[in-house]
Amino acid sequence: MRNFLIIFSLLLGYVVAAQEPAIETEKDTTASKKEEKKNPFNTGFYPIGFFDVDLRYLIKYNNYEGIRLGIGGITNDRLLENYKFGGYIAHGFKDHDFKFSLGGSARIDKDTKTWINLYYIDDIREIGTFKYLTDARVYSVFEPRLVNVTQFFKHRTWQANIQSEFDPKILSEFRISHSNVEQIENYTFTNDGKIYNGYELGEITASIRVSPKKDFTTTNDGFVEYFDGSPKISAQVTQGLKGIGGSDFNYTKFGLKLDYYIKRTDLSSTSILLEGDYAIGDVPLTHLFHAYPNSPTKNTILQRFSVAGRKSFETMYFGEFFSDKLATLQIKHSLRRFYFSNHFKPELVIITRHAIGNMESTEKHAGITFNTLDQFYSESGFELNKLIFGFGLSFAYRYGYYHLPELEDNISFKFTFYATF
Repeated sequence: MRNFLIIFSLLLGYVVAAQEPAIETEKDTTASKKEEKKNPFNTGFYPIGFFDVDLRYLIKYNNYEGIRLGIGGITNDRLLENYKFGGYIAHGFKDHDFKFSLGGSARIDKDTKTWINLYYIDDIREIGTFKYLTDARVYSVFEPRLVNVTQFFKHRTWQANIQSEFDPKILSEFRISHSNVEQIENYTFTNDGKIYNGYELGEITASIRVSPKKDFTTTNDGFVEYFDGSPKISAQVTQGLKGIGGSDFNYTKFGLKLDYYIKRTDLSSTSILLEGDYAIGDVPLTHLFHAYPNSPTKNTILQRFSVAGRKSFETMYFGEFFSDKLATLQIKHSLRRFYFSNHFKPELVIITRHAIGNMESTEKHAGITFNTLDQFYSESGFELNKLIFGFGLSFAYRYGYYHLPELEDNISFKFTFYATF
């Protein structure tokens, strides 16, 4: 309950902070699209002179750091037109540790919005996440699932990358990185007879995102989507290189994602997210895949009551499954919003999610107990969103092969948050 109150207060802070820009936009119904894009809660940046403050770093919460306060951002054209310098610093009040990033960017082609970036990062990262580089350029003021994450590792990373738009509908990024990984969990990885607690990873990653029917714009501060058309196709490949800069492992990781959105004339909509991830070689658990679980490892439904994610499995427990081959399917069908008044228009969303995967050589991973998704995982449920100030309720039920013996262990009951600005 204490964690819930902390999370609720953080979310309420987002709502209160977001109301002022929304009110200003409503006052001028003839405001141009260009003016709307300057709303900091659309771009994620609040300009102060020649420096744009990145709103994502101001306040966060997770189970390892507790409340995390920070400040970060990047310079804008008022300082230099073709160069940017930025970073962030943050402090966790539970782990009593500072995290930071520092770097800069240089624009080499204005027409294709091509930038070269060099950054150093000293921070933590969730175990088992596979992030598409091009997704990081799509701003979101808040990702609810992050408040529930429990398993992290530390990393110190140098990375150089080049970002470009060959076409207005195509985002691309190429990155070279080197990381020193330290464990927070009691995890070891065995490879070629050697046991690793910490290790070095040298990686080359290429990522592309194609959005053939989307209305969007790319500003100097970031990528802003105004209409999620159909489809969005993302592809990424990462190659781990042993021996480069002291890197310990050779491996290859592939990711392919299709995000399909259908909007109907009756104001209902359906979104389909299909994703496949595949890894071969000597990959430690920290850099394999999970299906984005979002159920805290607590005993009762009320103890697990927290905030539901946007694209996460609500009944899957943190650390329950890891895979080196994973496929997931998520379908959301939103009914036309119910109209009770101008200020009360709730939305019913019917949801079903499924996952299947596998892992070779599970014996290489020690210290963290987990299962593999070699059978079909299923959950279904619904959300009743936007009941008050963007808050709603979520219910999901786990069934099929991974149905648990105790009934309440298969049930997820949480609140949702969808910002209204």
